[in-house]
Amino acid sequence: MSLVKWNPWREMEDMFGRYDRAVGLPRSGSREIMTADDWCPRVDIVENDNEFVIKAEIPEVKKEDIKVSVDNGVLTLKGERKQEKEEKGKKFHRVERCFGSFTRSFTLPENVDESKVKATFKDGMLNLQVPKTEETKPKAIDVKIE
Repeated sequence: MSLVKWNPWREMEDMFGRYDRAVGLPRSGSREIMTADDWCPRVDIVENDNEFVIKAEIPEVKKEDIKVSVDNGVLTLKGERKQEKEEKGKKFHRVERCFGSFTRSFTLPENVDESKVKATFKDGMLNLQVPKTEETKPKAIDVKIE
């Protein structure tokens, strides 16, 4: 067995690489080959007085290839982005976009009406509207002073 000099910077790089893979981010300058499980759509989640709005970027995926479901307080997005097949006359020099199946799940708060979730899909954006229940909306109450 030979001695190997400890390099703390290499150890930090390995740690960040493991973190990036865990959250689905490709490392810049990485030579690793991405697998089908290495990608998931990025989302924005916004709350207003009436609802939660979830916007997911899902470019180059057909509406028919996306499934949205709500089960026991968990909202799940599933789908697949298919990879282009190399054809005669086409030669791919670099493929950096990720392909394959994806799943994103979000635990919904108790103050939403799961039966009224609406989804629209246009131009690669999936928009979900998750309305809040009536009884949880903040209401102003006047209190009489005696």
